[in-house]
Amino acid sequence: MLLLALLLHLLAFSLADPSEQGALLDPFKEDDATGFGPVFEEQPVDTIYPEESPEARIVMTCQAKANPPATYRWKLNNMDVDLSKPGSHYSLSEGNLIISNPLRSEHVGKYSCLATNMYGTVVSQEASVQFGYLDLFSPEERLAVHVKEGQGAVLLCAPPPHYPGELSFRWILNEFPTFIPLDKRRFVSQITGNLYISKVESSDRGNYSCIASSPSISKSVFSNYIPLKPLAERPIRKYPADLRVKFPYTTALVGQDIILECFALGNPVPEIRWKRKGGMLPHNHEVRMAGAQLYIPNIQFDDSGTYSCEAINSKGKDSHHANVSVEAHPEWVEHIVNTEKGLYSDHTMTCIAKGVPKPQIRWLKNGEPLDGKELRFRRLTLDNAGMYQCIAENRHGVIYANAELQVFVAAPKFPHNQKERVLAPKNGRLVIGCKAKAAPKPTITWSKDTELLSNSSRMFIWEDGSLEILNVMPEDEGRYTCFAENDWGKANCTRSLVITESTKITLAPSNADVHTGDNTWMECAASYDPLLDIAFIWSLNGQKIDLDKDNTHYESILNGSSNAKLLIKNAQLKHAGRYTCTAETDVDNTTASAHLVVRGPPGAPGGVRIINKSDRSVTLQWSRGADNHSPISKYTIQYRDQFSKDVWKNATTFPADVEGNAETATVVDLFPWTEYEFRVMATNTLGTGEPSRPSNKEKTLDSVPVVAPSDVGGGGGASRELTITWTPVQPQYYYGPNFGYIVAFKPHEEKEWNRVAVPGPEAKHYVHKDPNLAPMTEFEVKVKAFNRQGEGPYSLTTIIYSAQDAPSEAPAILEAKALSATAASVSWLPLSENNIDGYQVKYWRPNEDSEGGAHRVVVSGKENHTRLEGLKPSSDYIIEIRGYNSAGYGPPSNHIRIHTKKPPPDRPPKILDPKIKGQFVNVAWEPVVPLSNESLIESYRVLYKQKGASAGTLYTTNKRYIELPLYAEEYVVEVRAHTEGGDGAVAQISTPRNISTRGRSQNYSGAIMSSSLNVLPMLLVALLLLNL
Repeated sequence: MLLLALLLHLLAFSLADPSEQGALLDPFKEDDATGFGPVFEEQPVDTIYPEESPEARIVMTCQAKANPPATYRWKLNNMDVDLSKPGSHYSLSEGNLIISNPLRSEHVGKYSCLATNMYGTVVSQEASVQFGYLDLFSPEERLAVHVKEGQGAVLLCAPPPHYPGELSFRWILNEFPTFIPLDKRRFVSQITGNLYISKVESSDRGNYSCIASSPSISKSVFSNYIPLKPLAERPIRKYPADLRVKFPYTTALVGQDIILECFALGNPVPEIRWKRKGGMLPHNHEVRMAGAQLYIPNIQFDDSGTYSCEAINSKGKDSHHANVSVEAHPEWVEHIVNTEKGLYSDHTMTCIAKGVPKPQIRWLKNGEPLDGKELRFRRLTLDNAGMYQCIAENRHGVIYANAELQVFVAAPKFPHNQKERVLAPKNGRLVIGCKAKAAPKPTITWSKDTELLSNSSRMFIWEDGSLEILNVMPEDEGRYTCFAENDWGKANCTRSLVITESTKITLAPSNADVHTGDNTWMECAASYDPLLDIAFIWSLNGQKIDLDKDNTHYESILNGSSNAKLLIKNAQLKHAGRYTCTAETDVDNTTASAHLVVRGPPGAPGGVRIINKSDRSVTLQWSRGADNHSPISKYTIQYRDQFSKDVWKNATTFPADVEGNAETATVVDLFPWTEYEFRVMATNTLGTGEPSRPSNKEKTLDSVPVVAPSDVGGGGGASRELTITWTPVQPQYYYGPNFGYIVAFKPHEEKEWNRVAVPGPEAKHYVHKDPNLAPMTEFEVKVKAFNRQGEGPYSLTTIIYSAQDAPSEAPAILEAKALSATAASVSWLPLSENNIDGYQVKYWRPNEDSEGGAHRVVVSGKENHTRLEGLKPSSDYIIEIRGYNSAGYGPPSNHIRIHTKKPPPDRPPKILDPKIKGQFVNVAWEPVVPLSNESLIESYRVLYKQKGASAGTLYTTNKRYIELPLYAEEYVVEVRAHTEGGDGAVAQISTPRNISTRGRSQNYSGAIMSSSLNVLPMLLVALLLLNL
């Protein structure tokens, strides 16, 4: 078949007009092959179709550029989609597949598009169709959660079935949209949706609902309410940290943003600390949600490893660790491209992809699978032409590379734009190319003038047809012709060879020696053939100098056509090295070089490390850096610690001056058990160089504390208690692990001290309880710190007093009365005891509220009355009063009952159309008629104020109208009914500005004067009478 195709092609070529043969087979003309195989412009993408979508169709896009135009077909799960099947939901619009009234049972799966024309077939990337849904939460009633105050609680979200898997979660308290604020004590896991409360407080009481939202289908659903009922416990107990949210083994894709979650229950509320085993956390990490989330944006392979979170409070700690691995989508390192190859030539197609895990490579030709990791062709035939695809795939994705292989047959043809003259330098080397395009590969021969050339000691014909001439001489000038011939025809190309003089350096650049900041120059001159143009190119250590990009330091100055000078300005250490001048023509080039030495401050020392350490010193070792041609005179050592926040400080060393030949030194006057890192800088007569890289972070050894707590004091507290307080020691003075405090105290008259150990560096108070302790007993107290190594010095001794007794008397209520529907007042006789800090007034509705949910108002001990606001109308209230001090509350007073007044009407007065009378406006309104459950109207209150002002003039009237003055500015009138239950709803109207008017009173509505055409004739008559 191949032979027959070749014969037919040859016959057509031989019968064609010669002028047409060139057009048909000219491989250098762009219009020769206008046809090409399909190239995708749009491909299908993964689609999630919401089940509740109002648009009852799915469109899978597929468009390919091709000549002739492509035809399309589709596959679902590798099976052809039958568009002609009766009742089919599928239709085709150009290349796009439209699925009408999609069904989950029929249309879920992976789709691919195939585009075909006469040159071959290509297959699109696969795209999935899935149905997105978020069901309702279970209608079952959620059980109440009872938990003691101080303990932790977990409220389970239990999200309903959904697709896709990504949901976001929030919680509401009692009603929407009162969202739970997230802080150090409360956390919502975005993995499970559960709400975690590390320490329950009485204020957490209420009904909680989980909101699950699907961003893919823009839908949210609410769970039934979960009642949370804290149980009072006194005193509130403390509990150690207990991690309940623990991030799992995590696989992330490179470039993704990931969030690791950790949250703990406990009292006090635990702190969360994040670490990475064997290294620092990624530099771009963020700790969010008060420590509960570790956010790593744009994760990279270097960020993989074992991560841990630790929850700590004063009662204990808990930790968790898991591995984070980073993998990657497939990515092309090398892939196929469109290729045109001649008949019988060899060709290899290679695709290389990277990714984690390593991608697998497979091949398609015209949509059909091929074997092998690469495709090798020996002696291409026309059957090898077609559309090829290589596909790289791992568990994270699939990528496609598409290319068309064209196999052509053509007589030899030379490019039209080849130069007719070739220049070569005398005594140089010359290669003349013979780039004829032909298939099969042509036979190449050469001639000079009329002489046929063959290989000799100076002339060689290469495998690709090029002619090489060594040691070119003047007698080599002449006309050289390349002949190319194959079975389909022959062609030739002739060019003239002209010999030129060689380019030579006549003035080479000279070596130079400068200090940093100095200016210097390099000069270069050359001789060359006058037929040619010359250019001077400068390079540093083999790299060409970009004079435009680095014009701050370099400038090239030409002195005629054969001399160039390179000015080096403000020389820096990086400018030292070997400078090369290249004199270049179109034919040849020559070079000359010189060295520039730049002397400057020393380079950074290397390998700084700690070789010995104690509690207050470390010994450092380093290696010398470059002295940059000036001997190092001394070294400076700097440090920063865990408390300095990236501020480097000069260290105190032994010896005090570290000489330039030293490579070790001891840093002294450090703090024990503190994490340090160090760096070293070298100095010479030209300055101080850049610092070294910091050493690894290490802690000094621990030691006995030397700093005592400050501000020791206390007193107060509950009855029969001695409360001792102090300001904790700053962390840099802990000096070791297992840090805590020794509290010593004794009655003033006694000699023997009581000692108590209080663990934890953040502890700041201790309460001593003794049922036999008399109130206001004088004590001496002092506090000192301790750690694993021992105890430090005591603080100064301070005198404090034990707690006083709680009040023993109950207040007597003088009077309690309702002031309105929502307010009341109460007064009482002050207690005669002198230890009263204040009074607590408690009030509640006996039939609607429990006493535990009563409202409370706290009043200073100097007061004996208060006002109660926010009461319910027409309601009974019970009022109780207690005295209190730091020891607690005294006994309650006798209960007294009040009844609030009926509420005012909730309907505003209806304002009638006001009337202007000269400089006044008359505002009238219809009366408000109270209902049986509302207070009777006593009067009306009218507030008259400038528009936009917060205050004005308040009038009270028993009438149903009022006359108010007009002003130049716009004013507002507010009218409301006044009752014993308070003021009713407000009616409002604006008044016009004061404009002089004549004649009769005018009506207006709102702030706009009404005008009637019937008034105009009356005004005209009035004007006539006045004129008469």
